[in-house]
Amino acid sequence: MKRFAALCLLAAAASAQGVVHVDDAGRSVEFPAPPSRVVTLAPNLTEFVYAVGAGATLVGTMDTSNYPEAATRVPRIGDYQRLDVERILALKPELVLVWHHGNQGRELGQLEAAGLRLFYLEPKRIDDVPRTLVRVGALLGHADAGEAQAARLRAELAELRQKHAGAAPVSVFFQVWSQPLMTLNGEHLTSDVLALCGGRNVFASLPALAPQVSLESVVAADPQAIFTATDESSWRRDPDRRAFAIWQPFPRLTAVRRGWMYGIPGDLITRQGPRIVEGVRAACAALDEVRRERAAR
Repeated sequence: MKRFAALCLLAAAASAQGVVHVDDAGRSVEFPAPPSRVVTLAPNLTEFVYAVGAGATLVGTMDTSNYPEAATRVPRIGDYQRLDVERILALKPELVLVWHHGNQGRELGQLEAAGLRLFYLEPKRIDDVPRTLVRVGALLGHADAGEAQAARLRAELAELRQKHAGAAPVSVFFQVWSQPLMTLNGEHLTSDVLALCGGRNVFASLPALAPQVSLESVVAADPQAIFTATDESSWRRDPDRRAFAIWQPFPRLTAVRRGWMYGIPGDLITRQGPRIVEGVRAACAALDEVRRERAAR
């Protein structure tokens, strides 16, 4: 009887202390109960919240949170340049989800100094995305939904991996900007997407996550395909796209000569969120087209 009473006391003490979650910054954050008021500081984090069925907890988000449609009606608390600290504090969030290495600046310190709980997330690889769904689900009291969504995503990614496991490689230059000319290295999730489809990022070895490159270096690499992110809803072969105009003086470039230049929806291929599988499908479809035409020569 005494032992039973002691166990009950321990259980009560554990319940009172709450649950400790460890974020992607390696910090332990304790929550007495699942947060009911949440602010997200990046659009991919917003998508995670909705994906696990916790959209009703969202009381503030960034101006770039555009999916799902319900997210567009959530109060805006800033952009990548500036956070409205006073607005965030007025919303009285019990949790602020932060994009690790994406959100920076003194505002984060101000939020923490005011007593808000900050939880950092950063899925760097494709397989980190389903893990993040599980973590967000557990954090927000929707563990079952998080597990279910993660299982679905893993299954869809596994199918795409199997389909492209023996695909002939295609060298790719991913064009982030044209002025200045910028790309993404092998540490970015987008490079992981290309690799799953048999794409080889020609600048994967560069040290910076989003390095600036020269026209000459791209010409020297001679990528077979050039991708760029768009605000459109589907991928499209589009060699006449304005962003690709800088390559017209280089007709010997394989991607230019064969017209293998594609616009891919940016929210799908560069956003580190649960819709990444749709970005994989788009990238794979474009690269499969390159392979078909290359084989038909």
